[in-house]
Amino acid sequence: MVNELQAVVAELGGETTLGRALRTTNDLQSAIREGFPQMVVGSVMNSSGLTLRQLSATLDLSPRSLQRRRHSGRLARYESDRIYRLARIVALAKQYIGDEDTATRWLKRPNRALGGQVPLELIDTELGARAVENALGRIAYGGVS
Repeated sequence: MVNELQAVVAELGGETTLGRALRTTNDLQSAIREGFPQMVVGSVMNSSGLTLRQLSATLDLSPRSLQRRRHSGRLARYESDRIYRLARIVALAKQYIGDEDTATRWLKRPNRALGGQVPLELIDTELGARAVENALGRIAYGGVS
């Protein structure tokens, strides 16, 4: 079974996209602080099944800024942190739900366990991301969500 760090790194595009190996949480934290390479945006869009507009809404970032970043430069620290948060949630959904398509659908639909809100619309804040993680944890350990 793939550990959470490896799963998140895979969602971010892996070593090729990130430009280096991220084997520990300290490595990942350093990469976030330095800013992820712009190619991470496309990798996360592909792995999450989101359009640029959906991704920007999920991360609470302007589509124009993300588009500009996709073609040049590095992401800012806060952008990298938000992309990491999304990649972590997507990785957990795929791991706990088991099927990539089902996980993606679960992330995009209103959920009773989240007060009828769409999981991807909650992860623009840390508290919302925790609520989504808790719902996924209940799925993983036999609860209903």
